[in-house]
Amino acid sequence: MSNPPHPLVIAIANQKGGVGKTTTAINLAAALAARGLATLLIDLDPQGNASTGLGFDRSQSFVGTYELLLGDRAPHEAIHLTAIENLSLIPADTDLVGAEIELVEAEDRAHRLAKSLAELPADRFRIVVIDCPPSLGLLNLNGLSAADAVLIPLQCEFFALEGISQLMRTIDRVKGGLNPRLKLAGIVLTMYDRRNNLTDLVADDARSFFGDKVYATPIPRNIRISEAPSHGKPVTTYDPRSAGALAYNQLAEELIRRENLK
Repeated sequence: MSNPPHPLVIAIANQKGGVGKTTTAINLAAALAARGLATLLIDLDPQGNASTGLGFDRSQSFVGTYELLLGDRAPHEAIHLTAIENLSLIPADTDLVGAEIELVEAEDRAHRLAKSLAELPADRFRIVVIDCPPSLGLLNLNGLSAADAVLIPLQCEFFALEGISQLMRTIDRVKGGLNPRLKLAGIVLTMYDRRNNLTDLVADDARSFFGDKVYATPIPRNIRISEAPSHGKPVTTYDPRSAGALAYNQLAEELIRRENLK
């Protein structure tokens, strides 16, 4: 009898804010779960938007990513069910904002998350999605050190590619010293507007530089994507027929094909 496959761990990362990172983490995770894949979303961003975007009440007392990184809590204690079938969440504690400072003195400070995930049964989840913070600090390093691959949202706006170069250097350093298995899963074009010539220029530049690492599915500018978090839902359930929901469903299908998840 063969051993169950270990989950694919994907970090959604970009040190620049406002690029659709958390939006992609929420909606990609929800779309993967809707396809029958047991999915865990880890909110590693102190802002906690991935948690509230799934309707999680952060005002209550709970075990989350802070306790996972700095406490003695087992990972199963931090996992919370969501309203979406097959989708679980490790939410961001309000104390996570101070974790960067506290981790400086911690033993094996960059591998805390990886060690916690290693304690989970191999067959508990098929895929783990980590929403990394918009920075290049220790929280981000924990996300990249725990991941098999990193998916980078790239907004179709001026200067977008400039920020990617610094992140790519960080990924290379993590691969060289902390996590040799880390690979670039790909680039996802976000805030895509076909009416804007700049969109095509950024997309062309990205494809000329990264080749087929740029996903074929772009994420459009869509009002439903913006509205969904205020209702505590991913756009895939808030308005399943919207352009944003259709795009994230297509993105999930493309990820499944690329990573051979089925």
